[in-house]
Amino acid sequence: MNHLLCGLAANPALPPELVDRLLTRALEEAGTGPDTERDYADELLHDLTGRTGLRRDQVLALAAYARSTAVPLAYRGTLTAADVDPMSWPYAAVALIDEGRGHPEWPRLLAAHPDSGIRWKLASCPGLPSDVVDLLAADPDVEVVEEVARWTDSPVTARLARHPDPRVRIAVAFNPTTPLEAVLALAEDPELPLQWALSERTDLPQALYARLAADPNDGVRAAYARNPGIGQELIRVLAADPEIEVRRAVAEHPRAPLDLLTELVVGDRAAWNPLPRVAAATPAELTELAGSRHAAVRMLVAQRRDLPAHLRDALAVDPAASVVRAVAAHPGLSEELLRAMVARHGVQVLAAVAANPDASGALLEHLTQHRPGVRRALKEVAKHPHATGPALLACLADRTSRPLAAAHPALPPEAITGLLADEDRWVAEEAAGNPSLPRAVMVELVP
Repeated sequence: MNHLLCGLAANPALPPELVDRLLTRALEEAGTGPDTERDYADELLHDLTGRTGLRRDQVLALAAYARSTAVPLAYRGTLTAADVDPMSWPYAAVALIDEGRGHPEWPRLLAAHPDSGIRWKLASCPGLPSDVVDLLAADPDVEVVEEVARWTDSPVTARLARHPDPRVRIAVAFNPTTPLEAVLALAEDPELPLQWALSERTDLPQALYARLAADPNDGVRAAYARNPGIGQELIRVLAADPEIEVRRAVAEHPRAPLDLLTELVVGDRAAWNPLPRVAAATPAELTELAGSRHAAVRMLVAQRRDLPAHLRDALAVDPAASVVRAVAAHPGLSEELLRAMVARHGVQVLAAVAANPDASGALLEHLTQHRPGVRRALKEVAKHPHATGPALLACLADRTSRPLAAAHPALPPEAITGLLADEDRWVAEEAAGNPSLPRAVMVELVP
């Protein structure tokens, strides 16, 4: 029963009076119940923090329970500065500071808090007053100083670059806002392994990039291969790297030359994610790539979701299933084209067609009836906003799609009610959270 109450706690259609009942029950069990019940009570209270429309008394009751409920309420904006005593609820206060919604005097107060965990969390907050940053940068706990060094945008980083503890100096190197002069000085420090620390800096001299990218660790080389700051000469050097991880990283560089990109993609059978260079391609470049004799290159264009209609529709009838699969989820495709894809390529494109945001309820039903079926296609149907009752009922037969279908508001109410007794607790909990669950059933579930 408790897992059903957790599902109900997240149900957006739960009547206000049942929210009160759940909150009362959870607070009672959290304080007095056996261990198992307390665990469920913790989960239930956490789920309740995610609700919209909580009354102020409910918010305060949840916040007073524990840090685990107060902090999410602060980050969601449900708990405000007017509700918080920073010394009683310091972590909630720090969360509000982190969001830019705390009282101006709180950072100075919490920078002197006796709990170093509070000071450590405060150190990563943006926009702290300079005197607070200076205070945290001189904290007796080096972990607090390290956190300041990693996140602050204050000039204090130049001073911390000379800190005696190497952990602090490395944190300074990781900070993107550290002045270049300080970074270059750190790069000459033999005590510091800075390969990873500088891998996201885009303003380093090319000679330093070349030195760092010569690291024996292929993961480090791959990190620099993606870095937008490296020049064309180093891009081509890394494109010839013996490790495939590095060559794939070069393909992800936003300024990879198109000829090199084509060479890398054609020579690798990887399932490529959308590449930044293709995302930035001009209309003329897109047309050129879409006309490539290599299906792998045409597929990269097909992954874009902002293609001109004529290019999108041309790729939708491409002879290669991999290209059609890549374009199938593109918005704007007609139902006629989507059905033609399925007719030509069958199971190879079924899931991608099901993921199309414009797929109609009738088309989704058609996909669930396809034989042989495709599990991933059923998962896409089960979470599609246009899915119909019959389509969702078909999805219930698949173990991985069942919880998604159980949560879908278009599932018939009688089916939702039946799933409350499902042997899979995840399915039952998702059904309890379904807004189409009949109100009478909700009332029965909450004693």
